[in-house]
Amino acid sequence: MADYVMNTEGEYGGQIVQELASQFTQPGGFNEVYKQWGNRVLYIDSGVVPGSFQMNTSWYINAPDFDPLPYHDEHVHDFDELVGFLGSNPEDKTDLGGIIEIGINGEIHRLTKSSIIFMPAGMKHLPLRIVELERPILHFSVSMNPTYYYKSTAEEGN
Repeated sequence: MADYVMNTEGEYGGQIVQELASQFTQPGGFNEVYKQWGNRVLYIDSGVVPGSFQMNTSWYINAPDFDPLPYHDEHVHDFDELVGFLGSNPEDKTDLGGIIEIGINGEIHRLTKSSIIFMPAGMKHLPLRIVELERPILHFSVSMNPTYYYKSTAEEGN
């Protein structure tokens, strides 16, 4: 039997994230409002694991009566980002299990299938709206940057 190291032990165990980093917070009461529709699973950035880029994972568990979701206004980054929504139907991997609306450079796209969206640096995106939710949707975002930040397009006057 090969030698192995359990979980976060050993020389490289610090590279493994298995619990939500307690320092992950966003200003303005976002974390409390977010709990109305999402349940964050794991988060990593250079503050959690030095040298890492940023990734966030959450289960969308509720379709709140917000249009759009608070704190999800149109914004832009100076780094590339992937935004994904994956359905939880093991019988049909394409079935999103709900309807998500997302703005991409001013166009509102309605998603009903599992999707990954590439947002190149400088591309405006959001607002975001959960229109319907039949079953949980796994949401993730990956920012090719050590930390996550954005610039609201409302601040730009666009």
